Amino acid sequence: MRTILISASIDIENDSHTKDFANMISSRFRGTKIFSVASVMALVVQANTAFAADEALDEASYDDQNEIIVTGEKDGYLAISSAGLKTGTPLLDTPQTVSTVTREQLDDQALQDIGDILRYTPGTSIGQGEGNRDQITIRGQNTTADFFVDGIRDDVQYFRPLYNLERVEIHKGPNAMIFGRGGGGGIINRVTKSPISGETFGSTTASVDSFGAFYLSGDVNAAIADNAAFRINGLYEEFNNHRDFFDGRRIAINPTIGAELSDQSRILLSYEYVDDDRSVDRGNPAELRAVGDACSFDSPCGPLRGFRDTLFGFDGVNKTTLQAHILKLRVEHDFSDNLKFNATTVYADYDKLYRNVYPVDAILGVPAGGPLVDSITLDGYNDTTDRENFITQGNLLWTGETGSIGHTLLLGYEIGQQQSANARQDILFADSNDDQITIPLTDPIAQPAFSFPASTRNRVSDLKFVSLYLQDQISIGDHFEIVGGVRFDSFDIDVNDIQNNVRLSRTDDKFSPRLGLIYKPQENISIYTSYSKSFLPRSGDQFLTLTPTVGDVLGTVDLEPESFENYEIGAKWDITPSLSLTTALFRLDRDNQATLLDNQGNTTLSGSRTEGFEIQLAGRLTEKLQVNAGYSYLDGKQRNQDTVDGQDLRLFQVPEHMASLWTKYDFNNQLAVGLGVTHQSSQFATNDNTVRVPSFTRVDAALYYTVNEQFKIQLNVENLFDETYFPSVHNNDNITTGEPINGRLTATFSF
Repeated sequence: MRTILISASIDIENDSHTKDFANMISSRFRGTKIFSVASVMALVVQANTAFAADEALDEASYDDQNEIIVTGEKDGYLAISSAGLKTGTPLLDTPQTVSTVTREQLDDQALQDIGDILRYTPGTSIGQGEGNRDQITIRGQNTTADFFVDGIRDDVQYFRPLYNLERVEIHKGPNAMIFGRGGGGGIINRVTKSPISGETFGSTTASVDSFGAFYLSGDVNAAIADNAAFRINGLYEEFNNHRDFFDGRRIAINPTIGAELSDQSRILLSYEYVDDDRSVDRGNPAELRAVGDACSFDSPCGPLRGFRDTLFGFDGVNKTTLQAHILKLRVEHDFSDNLKFNATTVYADYDKLYRNVYPVDAILGVPAGGPLVDSITLDGYNDTTDRENFITQGNLLWTGETGSIGHTLLLGYEIGQQQSANARQDILFADSNDDQITIPLTDPIAQPAFSFPASTRNRVSDLKFVSLYLQDQISIGDHFEIVGGVRFDSFDIDVNDIQNNVRLSRTDDKFSPRLGLIYKPQENISIYTSYSKSFLPRSGDQFLTLTPTVGDVLGTVDLEPESFENYEIGAKWDITPSLSLTTALFRLDRDNQATLLDNQGNTTLSGSRTEGFEIQLAGRLTEKLQVNAGYSYLDGKQRNQDTVDGQDLRLFQVPEHMASLWTKYDFNNQLAVGLGVTHQSSQFATNDNTVRVPSFTRVDAALYYTVNEQFKIQLNVENLFDETYFPSVHNNDNITTGEPINGRLTATFSF
């Protein structure tokens, strides 16, 4: 059987510096069948296509000369390698924390979105994303843009589907050496499914939950020649949940073709279309407070309770839409067994609309056009974004020896252009003649007359970047390895602020180093220390925030990029070939961060420090029992800020303690059960530390029944004990309410 593989190679450079106190987290999820591909050097692009030989390996090879790629075949929750170094390096020999969620775990837990995954990933938490996008926090760093597909940047703000994936990788710590700018706390890389030649197979899945939400998905692979295959994945999904008026639908399709042109050359062409149309829900405001009272550091508020199902917006008005077209071409050529090259080019076009009305305050006893009543203050806007990405990346990989020292040398480049247009129109309420209005708090929320007449933003940006990177993985005897590399990025952005008739530009040339030292007392144990560094340009995650210096206002156009430095120490132990334990300590410093001081736009430079610990166990405890368990402790604090009562303010959306457990037990070949527990301690909604979101513990369960080789059904129950909880937040007055107990019934037919 010949396999055509798309492996995610990520642009994650290796840093070269060692610093004192290090921290490291090695949470490594693993899963599915493993294929050894002699020629795949993970490249930064949506997918590395490679053709494996005629057979799939049942166990992982630890030979650095071969790339190990996790494919779609199921072999548990343990992944052996990642795309993090672009060289097929086993996770055991990777001086960095990488958590991996395999296809089997995605299916067993019936996970549908990135947020579902991060609830079971230590050291990471989800943000609300204003109800229109994936927004995450990794190691205390909040981002809307550090997302990749097969190693290629996918940074537009939307909810990413999981229908066509082999696995999801969470790379923690600064990752600029491999992935480029950003990624200060880490990145998320989705690895797509690959065509498999010589076989024709497929599956269809239908699923429905207690709220009436459902999805239909399909996956078909067909051999079209001895050396070529075609694979297509598709999804149709309709949304619903416990919130009033929430609905929507998502359509996605991803055809891929791969072919071996010769014994030395391979090619893969892929296209993905995503059409997402759903309601926007920005959650509940903070709890009611009396007139004259306020949320404060000494007496923080909590979320407004008693309105679990209430939409604090307007039916039909609160909505977001996205249309995405993503075209990818990957070419590989083997000059020899020791010298290989791959190149990937991606063109992506995104068209997004986001319109919302949302709460900004809820207070007891405020006049609202009559006597004193409980009231709610509303605001809103309409926002559109168009973006085109054109990114090409290439990697040259040489493996060999100089004397008794082994080398895996990587030389790569990445060139790209990203053009964006963003416009916003503020809401105007007729009764208040303002963009805000205070009305009585009712359920449902009354809808006063409004329009979106006022343009408040109209910006166009043109970003060009060129990157070069060099990395060497050095083996010294049987016990010592060094991973060192550096990346150079030239980041050039022009912003046309049409609204204010201002043109701004900035160019940054930055080096991003990485260094890792590994000691292996025996083949299945590694102890490492590492240093890595990343940067974030002043244009921010979405390239639209450059501002000039005006009066006392600190502009961003003249400021150096923010910097992220990570010091890490950790250990990885492959207890058995199918069970792995990883643990790490780390310290992550963020500096040169512009922070808003007041409503006049005055800012100052500040920073943060996150110190933490992570531990994770993933794989098979026995032939019948699989587990993925993790715990993280995060101490995230702001720096260079005034303290409150002598205490440092904590970083927002960073729970101090997070713990998760997912386990599945197979009674026999037909019947299995699953159990999950996730705990999250309290967190602050924003950096002012005046609203605290309470801790929670949620229990999930599942029952699986295999009727025959072609047909199986499963029932997943979320929030088994009907816990009242608040899983995510955007700011002090946008706090998401968790779903009550609900079930999802799924049936899969394979052929």
